Amino acid sequence: MGRLDGKVAIITGGTSGIGKRTVERFVEEGAFVIIAARREAEGRTIARALGDAVDFVRTDVAREQDVKAVIDFAVSRHGRLDCLFNNAGSPAPVGGIETVPLEGAERAMAVLFGGVFLGIKHAAPIMMRQRAGSIINNGSVAGSRAGYSSSMIYSAAKAAVIHLSKVAAMQLGECNVRVNSLSPGGIATGIFGKALGLPTERAEQTAAVVAKALAAMQPIPRAGMPDDIANAAVFLASDESTFLTGQDIVVDGGLIGGRMWTPQQEGLKMLRQALGISLES
Repeated sequence: MGRLDGKVAIITGGTSGIGKRTVERFVEEGAFVIIAARREAEGRTIARALGDAVDFVRTDVAREQDVKAVIDFAVSRHGRLDCLFNNAGSPAPVGGIETVPLEGAERAMAVLFGGVFLGIKHAAPIMMRQRAGSIINNGSVAGSRAGYSSSMIYSAAKAAVIHLSKVAAMQLGECNVRVNSLSPGGIATGIFGKALGLPTERAEQTAAVVAKALAAMQPIPRAGMPDDIANAAVFLASDESTFLTGQDIVVDGGLIGGRMWTPQQEGLKMLRQALGISLES
């Protein structure tokens, strides 16, 4: 028996990286899943590979009519909606604040924040009527700490997602609907390549290189993997988390927990030497 047996879930951005692995994990745990994403060929290929439990609906999360349509599809197909994972993302302009073009910032915000807002807006009435449901929003450690993204706009959008999750949770909790965010740290996917300007197909081939580069960034000595986020999403979608709402769950191997132990100790050693203090004292 799976942890999500019979549950109906929509996962946006489900054609690569975290989204694709979360689709697979939800199906493994017994859920019916609708992939909502822009890349039709990839989405339909994944749906065919995973069988009758998965549908694909082409969706641009920045377009309200698309978001409403995929939610309507889920209810028409299955009669309910138990989980929405607002995972879809996009690159955002990089560089200093004085160089960021307004059009690029608005376009990125329309996906990174607007897609989450629209998902909550259109899923909420259904889940409120059911008096049950879990909405999971993909945040980021960059939404809690400055300097963890190549883009100021991306960081600002993720901060907005984290706080929107909290304020929506305060309303929807009264109808037994939960809203939480997941904030990944350094996860080895193509998102880094995309952010730095690589075309999508090339970026998605860089996960192994990214994993090697991220391995020493946090106390746990490996890069984060899509499974780390997908497994957390399974927990939030399941009945194991029915008393958990309004939270930002950080999945980062300790990245933003504080200064790493070894560099701290090395710094103290250097300070002792500079002060003429014996290392044995």
